[in-house]
Amino acid sequence: MLTRLHSVQQEIRPMLRLAWPLVLAELGWSFMGIVDTMMVGRLPNSAVAIGAVSLGNALGIAVGLFGGGLLLGLDTLVSQSFGARRVEDCHHSLLNAIYLALAFTLPLMGLLWASGTLLVWLRVDAAVLELALPYLNAITWSMLPLLLYFASRRYLQAMDLVRPVAFALITANLVNVFGNWVLIYGKLGAPAMGVEGSGWSTCIARTFMAAVLVAYIVRHDRRYGTGLWRVAGRPDLARIRELLRLGVPVAVMITLEIGVFSLTTALVGKLGAIQLAAHQVALHCASFAFMVPLGISSAAAVRVGQGLGRRDPDGAKRAGWTAILLGAAFMSCSAMAFLLLPRLIARIFTPDPVVISASMILLAVAAMFQLFDGIQVVAVGALRGAGDTRTPMFSHLVMFWFVGLPIGYWLCFSRNWGAVGLWVGLCIGLILTGLILLIAWHRRTYRFQSETLRPAAAPAWQEETLL
Repeated sequence: MLTRLHSVQQEIRPMLRLAWPLVLAELGWSFMGIVDTMMVGRLPNSAVAIGAVSLGNALGIAVGLFGGGLLLGLDTLVSQSFGARRVEDCHHSLLNAIYLALAFTLPLMGLLWASGTLLVWLRVDAAVLELALPYLNAITWSMLPLLLYFASRRYLQAMDLVRPVAFALITANLVNVFGNWVLIYGKLGAPAMGVEGSGWSTCIARTFMAAVLVAYIVRHDRRYGTGLWRVAGRPDLARIRELLRLGVPVAVMITLEIGVFSLTTALVGKLGAIQLAAHQVALHCASFAFMVPLGISSAAAVRVGQGLGRRDPDGAKRAGWTAILLGAAFMSCSAMAFLLLPRLIARIFTPDPVVISASMILLAVAAMFQLFDGIQVVAVGALRGAGDTRTPMFSHLVMFWFVGLPIGYWLCFSRNWGAVGLWVGLCIGLILTGLILLIAWHRRTYRFQSETLRPAAAPAWQEETLL
């Protein structure tokens, strides 16, 4: 026991050094949607405006993160190549990920435009739908910048270049706040576009953050001569197939998770604007808390992948368990905040007392699954670093869609629990997923190679970027 504790203590410092900028980046990503919700929440008929952004953002995130998931094979390929000190191979993976992003941009944009018909088919409240469709149309145009951001980010963080990722998200949020102020309320001579203006502001902010990361990659290569421009420019079909082999299960897994929350949002939309607004408040809070273990998950993927790349299985194992403990610890604190401060949290989003009361109940349900949500997302990252992207996909499919959602639907519409019933179903699915993936990681560590080789010397720029 003491030996295990000491090994975890050894890993905490490098894990936190890598994780905190990624946590900031994830929080920044989540904060964009929260800012959109808060700023349209000050428009007349707050509940309808919040509900419209809720639906549009839910569909936009579901499709956008599917595209981003296709590129998450970079976590495995780049981190393991970097662990083996094959930097040129890292560049090769990035280039082919960009080709992949370009190939999927138009299909994903078409899917997002077509997804608006889903809201019509589900008979979402007419007033909410009228505002949601223009918002959805606006954020559709951010698809290519979003995919380029995902590719650039995974490449950079797998090579321990994490600070530019945090900088891009923080500054992009400033751009989004300013853009919302101008376009929602019609400031500085711009037309007052309301909810639609918030969508265009998000589009501009996403373009900005992609440009920041691409510019940093070019600048970094010029400064250190890493050989980026010496990589063959033609597509490598074998590398693209490898990216897809790793990325497709991740994309499906993300879509299954985001999709179940998006479908839940659409189902809540049938219950009226008040319950939809309360659902959106609780969902933003749960999503914001989720961003911290999600950042830790990304760090886990990198540390596990680098450990295996340099043939250090004990280090990879230690990295995974340390990350899971950190994620579980944070989400336990998040659960306490949801239980002890629900009214204060809800008032941040809206002054409407009816929405606040409904939100407090959903926050109590969210508190019940925080610990397991933290465990499952960090375990997903650790497994991805080890090259296992299929186990999380199947666990999400079964536990969310075949267990959690049916139970939630039954409680909501057959037992008349309303939005609370849907959230209880999601809670059950998340608890079971967390337990399954914890066991999967435990079993995976026994398959690591037992031998350990001395790692090669790190590039001159690595320690500078981590300090």
